[in-house]
Amino acid sequence: MNVMTTVFMGLGLAADAFAVAISSGITIRHITLNKALKIALFFGGFQAFMPLLGWLAGLSIQDLISSVDHWIAFGLLCLIGGKMVYEACQHEEDCDLKMNPLDTQVLLTLSVATSLDAFAVGLGLGLLEDSIFKAAATIGGITFLLCFMGVFIGHKCGCIFQTKIEILGGLILIGIGCKILLEHLF
Repeated sequence: MNVMTTVFMGLGLAADAFAVAISSGITIRHITLNKALKIALFFGGFQAFMPLLGWLAGLSIQDLISSVDHWIAFGLLCLIGGKMVYEACQHEEDCDLKMNPLDTQVLLTLSVATSLDAFAVGLGLGLLEDSIFKAAATIGGITFLLCFMGVFIGHKCGCIFQTKIEILGGLILIGIGCKILLEHLF
């Protein structure tokens, strides 16, 4: 997988974490550098770790499904992307978190929830035998940067961009799924 594809995958996967970071910024009254770093580290760390877990799972079943691996990667990315677009459209008015985003247990739960799609992507990458370490570092780094900025954006701008970001992230993942399929078919 080339660098641009990996960057776009990172952007797509970071979209839901970025949206949660924006929501977090809305709810935190006194933003500090440490608060933004804590949120960004949790989201970025989980977005980097979950593809590695998915990759390991993909390697274990690779021999069983190697003839259809590109279809599985395509299906997973389209399913995840479609789900992101659907959920963004369903929750258009709901931009406030009803919990404390700085509580470690809440942050852990949100980090896992927003990185499950990265696990599925890692599974697909394991099936395609791509370099997971570069992809995981890129996905985690992009998520960290976007979430760090997202906390401050949310604090300043509210939920204006949240839905659009989630839709764009979903469309990017669908596009990458189509690209993987086309590369293997032609």
